[in-house]
Amino acid sequence: MAAAVVPALKHWRTTLGRAEKFVSPVYSTHDCNLRSRLYRDSCPVAGLSSFLTSERLSYQEAVQQDFCPAQVGDSFGPTWWTCWFRVELTIPEAWVGQEVHFRWESDGEGMVWRDGEPVQGLTKEGEKTSYVLTERLGEGDPRSLTLYVEVACSGLLGAGKGTMIAAPDPEKMFQVSRAELALFHQDVHKLLVDLELLLGMAKGLGEDNQRSFQALYTANQIVNVYDPAQPETFLMAQDLASKFFGQRGGESQHTIHAMGHCHIDTAWLWPFKETVRKCARSWVTAVQLMERNPEFIFVCSQAQQLEWVKNQYPGLYSRLQEFACRGQFVPVGGTWVEMDGNLPSGEAMVRQFLQGQNFFLQEFGKMCSEFWLPDSFGYSAQLPQIMRSCGIRHFLTQKLSWNLVNSFPHHTFFWEGLDGSCVLAHFPPGDSYGMEGSVEEVLKTVARNRDKGRTNHSAFLFGFGDGGGGPTQTMVDRLKRLYNTDGLPRLLLLNQFHDVVTGSCIQLVAEEAMCHYEDIRSHGNALLNAAAAALCAGEPGPEGLLIVNTLPWKRTEVLALPRPGGTHSLALVTVPSMGYAPAPALTSLQPLLPQQPVFVVRETDGSVTLDNGIIRVRLDPTGRLTSLVLVASNREAIAEGAVGNQFVLFDDVPLYWDAWDVMDYHLETRKPVLGQAGTLAVGTEGGVRGSAWFLLQISPNSRLSQEVVLDVGCPYVRFHTEVHWHEDHKFLKVEFPARVRSPQATYEVQFGHLQRPTHQNTSWDWARFEVWAHRWMDLSEHGFGLALLNDCKYGASVRGSVLSLSLLRAPKAPDATADMGRHEFTYALMPHKGSFQDAGVIQAAYSLNFPLLALPTPGRVPMATWSAFSVSSPAVVLETVKQAESTPQGRTLVLRLYEAHGSHVDCWLHTSLPVQEAVLCDLLERRDPAGHLPFRDARLKLTFSPFQVQSLLVVLQAPLN
Repeated sequence: MAAAVVPALKHWRTTLGRAEKFVSPVYSTHDCNLRSRLYRDSCPVAGLSSFLTSERLSYQEAVQQDFCPAQVGDSFGPTWWTCWFRVELTIPEAWVGQEVHFRWESDGEGMVWRDGEPVQGLTKEGEKTSYVLTERLGEGDPRSLTLYVEVACSGLLGAGKGTMIAAPDPEKMFQVSRAELALFHQDVHKLLVDLELLLGMAKGLGEDNQRSFQALYTANQIVNVYDPAQPETFLMAQDLASKFFGQRGGESQHTIHAMGHCHIDTAWLWPFKETVRKCARSWVTAVQLMERNPEFIFVCSQAQQLEWVKNQYPGLYSRLQEFACRGQFVPVGGTWVEMDGNLPSGEAMVRQFLQGQNFFLQEFGKMCSEFWLPDSFGYSAQLPQIMRSCGIRHFLTQKLSWNLVNSFPHHTFFWEGLDGSCVLAHFPPGDSYGMEGSVEEVLKTVARNRDKGRTNHSAFLFGFGDGGGGPTQTMVDRLKRLYNTDGLPRLLLLNQFHDVVTGSCIQLVAEEAMCHYEDIRSHGNALLNAAAAALCAGEPGPEGLLIVNTLPWKRTEVLALPRPGGTHSLALVTVPSMGYAPAPALTSLQPLLPQQPVFVVRETDGSVTLDNGIIRVRLDPTGRLTSLVLVASNREAIAEGAVGNQFVLFDDVPLYWDAWDVMDYHLETRKPVLGQAGTLAVGTEGGVRGSAWFLLQISPNSRLSQEVVLDVGCPYVRFHTEVHWHEDHKFLKVEFPARVRSPQATYEVQFGHLQRPTHQNTSWDWARFEVWAHRWMDLSEHGFGLALLNDCKYGASVRGSVLSLSLLRAPKAPDATADMGRHEFTYALMPHKGSFQDAGVIQAAYSLNFPLLALPTPGRVPMATWSAFSVSSPAVVLETVKQAESTPQGRTLVLRLYEAHGSHVDCWLHTSLPVQEAVLCDLLERRDPAGHLPFRDARLKLTFSPFQVQSLLVVLQAPLN
């Protein structure tokens, strides 16, 4: 009688080591290693030739060029060039019935073209080094064919010199290391996937877990029975794996929703034009996977990238639309690009969704229901309201996990915005949007979920990003095996630009962005001139000057008016809300000032005092602010014994992420920048304007000049600043110690404001040593406050009673020239009585950012003033007036208003335009069926809750003629 087979007692470490060696790439040249059998017979390509170009040519242009003979081992470059290879292939007759791959390895990112269409992305970093010519070579299949391989002379993450985020190496060269045909062993591939997962479970579940031992023993048995030289043993090994993975988990297990994904920065360590090719390389690879795996779902964000592919790769784009109809290619996000969440204005964010959602609706038949922002660091408190009004109810991001001090306490939660709007937010607990489908990642997703008990589901985004081509077949195979496997969470394959505006990109991208801004400025000026001409239509006469106010309140301000000969003269002008007024005539005398004129006094000690009857400013002989008094109450705003307008320099050396991170320890290196007495001089001597100016040497390489300006009737003093900045790893700020005490300061955000602590009582408070703000921040106690306004800076802090504005940094990676050169900016200081709302801080900050416009007109200027719109309540801001997207040349306007004080308020919107109809709409400009607004006596009534944003469609009457 035969003895029963008793499983041998195994040593954990040696058994694990044996199985690991069997699949390890380190031993892939050994006969005892399974990976060495993945490819067997191979043969060189029949012919290889190439040509090099500095341009990014289309396929049709490239194939017409003169190709020169090439061979494996050749180098090509330099950085940002493109090398096209023509590859002649002849498949051996003996390979009939086998799976044939074209294997290619080179530096840089490649694209395989076949019959004029892109078919496969290639990148070593993204584990894509082969193209499947045929899964089974048929008797009648052609044996000879020609492929083209387009290789970009840049890596997956650019071409940094030495480190990933270093400035690009312009002379970097690239090399071809493999070009051949080979037979692919599908059974070896499947077994490798099985063994990798078994070993992952054995290690991930630990030695005290029964399922872990079962995984290790199964792996050991597979090593025992499988002999690559005897194909029949594969079935035995496969049977062992199938029995293990066929044991199902329970319904109570945590469920993971796996989605293929390939996050691609619209520009970062590479230029915009390279992003277009990255998208094509990645998405054509995803198309191959969707064809071979009907259950595979690939999610894709950013309408801009899809439009690029539509325009330059129409065949590929048609395939994407086809797979979208099948439900495998899923557009997500709803925005034009994955924008930064801090710096863009509220209206800029609205337009991201407006353009993005319209694109997805037009191109793919439906809008997105989720906002997809995995890679941005900032999250405006008004985003939930903006999302909800754009048809979006869900939000996904990941970057909150990048925190050195505090770990965010949730992964799935309801996010409530400033106005009370809520969206369901989810941060994938695996802390990555580039998973690879390993057991370790799956277990990490479950273990790190901070909302156990409340939610039993998590997203799992897998695929190489930034041009890595997204998921691989191996990743998909891993996740198939893990589906509902006992011992692991349930796993389902279900569907579920920020580096440019922030400056954390390479120099080439920054230069492209500046060109875009110049184009915008040029087109904007042309539109202004056309508008001025339209306002003068039918009025013949000499050229004139029209003063235009784009803000929704009446303004009386000092303006420099252009005069003949290139000179300017100062005038006090009054312009109605969102309207215009004629400029004062050149010969007219300045009328008597309604307020006290500005007095400028230079003291014997070299200090200067500016006084307009509202505030009194005193500057010491070096330009620092020694006193700021609110005249009516004689209240001093500067802390006793301190000085304001103090420039301070810090060492700024992050641990690694140069252009991204500001470390807490930089605060320990504070060095006041001291000026020389006697550099302060009087500029404008008083009347409608008074000013003083000074020079300041920041360092041996950097200097600053500043004019401190006080206008008649103005409640704030302006600091117009010009800096020539040439530093390495330095950080320039300006500080204002205030005679105000409060535990909280207020900062403007999109469509509203937030309060943040001025103390450091908790780690959460301490970690916010610098925060973001838009046009103003304010520190107020009961009855009095001090506001710091600015026209283009976003980093701010109030520590104790010191208001600080971040001005310039000098990171050296990824752009070694970032911030270098000449800068102009203005900030302002406004002491006020009462709350910042009642004192008009919000309106003052708008006025600083949107000065009155003096527009030359081709004909006679209208003699009367005119106002298009006005609002009855100072709590409501009419932020935007634009033409409706549906009728860009028509008679429908979109008006966007928001409540800015944080209050419930009723207000009247007045207009002088001939209105036919007014109706509420959402941010996508879709009518609210119940939103009709009665319009009588040239006005309509609106009701707001705190920080609410409302949009109106206003249809104008047709002209009589």
